[in-house]
Amino acid sequence: MKRIKAACLYQTIHFQLKDGISTEFNRKQVRQEYESYKAHLEQTRTQYKIVEEAQQPDGSLIIRIKKQNNSQPVGDYLD
Repeated sequence: MKRIKAACLYQTIHFQLKDGISTEFNRKQVRQEYESYKAHLEQTRTQYKIVEEAQQPDGSLIIRIKKQNNSQPVGDYLD
């Protein structure tokens, strides 16, 4: 019989700008969407660690994140 001891997802997420909206407002929306994403992770008690956060020249945002998969234990993945 096998059991999962630890599991973790490693994702790259691109929060992109929306077309047809002014640049400054668009950047605020990207930041707001990112903050909302983090708040959702906190609300659902998903363990996570943001490895890298890179603001792009066009105002979009790319993050690399390690996060818990479902309710599996994460072991030392987030250390």
